[in-house]
Amino acid sequence: MSFTSKVKTELADRISNAKHCRVAEIAALISMCGNVSIDEHDNYTVYIQTDTEVTAKKFRELLWKSFHIDTDVEEKDKQLSHSKKTYIVEIKNNADALEVLKATKIMNSQSEIEEQMNINKNEIIKKDCCKRAYLRGAFLAAGSISDPEKSYHFEIKCTNENKANQIVDILKSFDVDAKTLNRKNKFIVYLKDSEKVVDALNIMEAPIALLEVETIKIDKQMSNKINRQMNCDQANINKTVNASRRMIEDINYIEEEVGLSYLPEKLQQIARIRVENPDASLQDIGDMMVPSLGKSGVNHRLRKISEIAENLRAEEGSK
Repeated sequence: MSFTSKVKTELADRISNAKHCRVAEIAALISMCGNVSIDEHDNYTVYIQTDTEVTAKKFRELLWKSFHIDTDVEEKDKQLSHSKKTYIVEIKNNADALEVLKATKIMNSQSEIEEQMNINKNEIIKKDCCKRAYLRGAFLAAGSISDPEKSYHFEIKCTNENKANQIVDILKSFDVDAKTLNRKNKFIVYLKDSEKVVDALNIMEAPIALLEVETIKIDKQMSNKINRQMNCDQANINKTVNASRRMIEDINYIEEEVGLSYLPEKLQQIARIRVENPDASLQDIGDMMVPSLGKSGVNHRLRKISEIAENLRAEEGSK
């Protein structure tokens, strides 16, 4: 099951106790994936068509709980594809259709069909709870969300710019700034930041999906931190190994050219310990010294050995 399917299944199970919120969600579903038709006798029909079965079933349940309108979910094979289904829920009775259209404010007081779902003017989405319900319905109808294991992307496809702006305004009322783009004659409202995606799930009241995204986000952060630490540790190891290799080369050069007895006695001891323990750290070398020596002291003596080796090379090169 895709992450989008998980989220929609969770949202489909969320039925508000308040009728005004249910009506707001019905309005969003009709607006985003529905249509209204009028026959020659001026009888109205309202229906939604969706690729998601849970969306269709929720619309049916919302109609029953809000208006006691009993409908069926009709399943059809999608045109030009035998592998996908489409689901239709239709309000065929004229009186029922009119009741829903008027309650959702899709039909105005002059019996004209419109969709001016302005959050500042339309009473069905003035309250925050109703805005949440409207966004929930919009996502069920036309939304998708990427697998958080791969990326963070939330979007809702709208058929026109006005609907897209409506979704943007609702998100903005919760301090979530969304962006829009035009893709294949669709207006897309989208969020890419992980925190904004989490905020959107919170607005729609999808706590299970929200927790999953947050958990994955934390796991990613921990994994990145561990990887950075491992890379840092490896870099330090490589640095230590290279330094040790260069130091042993210097010591071997001194021994071949003039013998280690050429070095002061305190440098002879540390040179032998370095060669005999190529993987030892500065601290380890210091502990092997008699008397023991701190890291800075070890580093100082090894640098002196390198300087002597460089001077010998310089003398050899000048001959």
